[in-house]
Amino acid sequence: MKDLTKLFGENVFNDSVMKERLPKDTYKALRKTIEEGTPLDLSIANVVAHAMKEWAMEKGATHFTHWFQPLTGITAEKHDAFLNPAGDGTAILSFSGKELIQGEPDASSFPSGGLRATFEARGYTAWDCTSPAFVKDGSLCIPTAFCSYNGEALDKKTPLLRSMEALSKEATKVLKALGNTEVNRVITTVGPEQEYFLVDKTMYDQRKDLILTGRTLFGAKAPKGQELEDHYFGTIKHRVSEYMKELDEELWKLGVSAKTKHNEVAPAQHELAPIFATTNIATDHNQLTMETMKRIALKHGLVCLLHEKPFAGINGSGKHNNWSMATDTGVNLLEPGATPQDNKQFLLFLSAVIEAVDEYADLLRLSAANPGNDHRLGANEAPPAIISIFLGDQLTEVLRQIDEETHDDYKSASSLSIGVSTLPVFKKDATDRNRTSPFAFTGNKFEFRMVPSAGSIAGPNVVLNTTVAEILSKYAARLDAAKDVDAEVDAIIKETIKAHKRIIFNGNGYSDEWVEEAAKRGLPNIKSTVEANLAFISEKNIDVMKKHSVLSEVEMHSRYEIGLENYIKTINIEALTALDMAKKQYLPTVIKYSTSLAESINTIVATGVGADVSVQSELLKSVSALTASASAKVVALEAALAKAEATEDLYKEAYSYRYDVFEAMQALREDIDTLETMVDSKFWPVPSYTDLLFSV
Repeated sequence: MKDLTKLFGENVFNDSVMKERLPKDTYKALRKTIEEGTPLDLSIANVVAHAMKEWAMEKGATHFTHWFQPLTGITAEKHDAFLNPAGDGTAILSFSGKELIQGEPDASSFPSGGLRATFEARGYTAWDCTSPAFVKDGSLCIPTAFCSYNGEALDKKTPLLRSMEALSKEATKVLKALGNTEVNRVITTVGPEQEYFLVDKTMYDQRKDLILTGRTLFGAKAPKGQELEDHYFGTIKHRVSEYMKELDEELWKLGVSAKTKHNEVAPAQHELAPIFATTNIATDHNQLTMETMKRIALKHGLVCLLHEKPFAGINGSGKHNNWSMATDTGVNLLEPGATPQDNKQFLLFLSAVIEAVDEYADLLRLSAANPGNDHRLGANEAPPAIISIFLGDQLTEVLRQIDEETHDDYKSASSLSIGVSTLPVFKKDATDRNRTSPFAFTGNKFEFRMVPSAGSIAGPNVVLNTTVAEILSKYAARLDAAKDVDAEVDAIIKETIKAHKRIIFNGNGYSDEWVEEAAKRGLPNIKSTVEANLAFISEKNIDVMKKHSVLSEVEMHSRYEIGLENYIKTINIEALTALDMAKKQYLPTVIKYSTSLAESINTIVATGVGADVSVQSELLKSVSALTASASAKVVALEAALAKAEATEDLYKEAYSYRYDVFEAMQALREDIDTLETMVDSKFWPVPSYTDLLFSV
């Protein structure tokens, strides 16, 4: 049996490897850069680079690459060999500190929202020493930030690192004002749970929509879906189990702490959850997880689907972003303790999160927006598009009493006996869980449940870090100016609760009643990615990002353009794929089936026996009518596309794609899906939902 403790991190240039391979002075200098942000001298970088190269080559690496996360939402890499010609027909192996610290990939072909033109190609990658290098596929991968020639952030990592620094700075100020002088840094930590689907590769290869868009644009519901609730936490099938075993091992080698795996609610759907890591490393690890999921699936004759809604009529996939704050002394700032009503430090930081989420709900909603997630949010399977906070009974009661200045008995944890003598009596949590809430407190962290399964977690955490930092900066200013800090803490907590209690909701987020109630409370209900993108250019949101040096006004506007362009391109590809399938696969198939039906009717009538052909005739009429309708809807979709493409204003164009093109696609789908239920399966040109969902 493999020694898992030795397997874990074996392909990572982690702290243990650095300590072993670097001279003591070099190791101390590098640790100081990692922990305190002090500049790294080139001479130190040269020593680190040499040790990295030697270690990586022992792992079979022949190349190195600056591994970065452009605004595509996936990763990018350009590989260079360690091998360099010596000039005498021989070669040497080299890797310098300069090559470690800085790279120069072409910046013109990545999304930039106007920050770079095609003829302005220069961009830079800069080593992020806070995230360890690793070996993958024969290359030493060096996590890096990516910026333009003028220094604007062209990636997901740079704003994330900036936001982490902003929160640490402001949270440390608050803690020092409270008397916690030993704290020098506050770290945000994240544990992202990743949902995904697995389908058979041979069937995937027959579905043009899955290949080109990641989701099924057509497909009638299978006779069985998730209604029996038998897949959730069910026994993992052998083929999937073998996949999961190899996935775990490959992730462990990369230092990803894959911990939990299970079947999810929908058939063919599964989940992987890691242990918490600092937000930067957790983001890198989640990108690696998604890449590895796809790669390992192919080895098992499977395809991993990360799209938020690959199948209509059953649950889609999300990513639960479990977020918390901890000091460098090991204290979780969102740990309420046994008596949260007396834990003023916890209540103060909890208040900051509540205020941040209420004040910047549009920005938080935007951070979870993409075309795939539009199918999922609010669809009675995922949190609604309305941002609210679940705190549970105990904390809600604590805050109510602070608000109303009452002092009743607080609900506390109790014991729970199941009523069977052989089963243990165990401690019951003071509050339940709410799976319908988009932002739920779950003991000592917040679970942001709206995050899209295929998206980077960088965006949501940039928003959380920055907006909470903004509220903490206000608290710090008040506490520094206060004569009585303890009284000022009480005042801040009470004022925050009174002003922002509207965001707290512990009920059923899926209900129509909540939509009505949220509207009464004045909470925004931003239903699509198109409208959500407006949050990028809101003056208030630009101001908070600028103030904390996370994103400049130019960088915010660039992301607004990129968001709309991505939406337009995504729906355009889906519409063109739908048209292609309808015209080249579905309509020809249905016509062929109709011809077969007509020939069958004529053959029976020609026998002269007077057999009843009313069933066949009615079926032919229905199929023919739907075929005509579908053909007309093809024309309507083409017209909607032409209208959208002719729109010059970017926002109006995206809006047209959402409300003209997408709706026309849905109308066409209705006819095709109905025809699928009527046409002989031997004629149908693609695998059905039953085939896709129950074949693995």
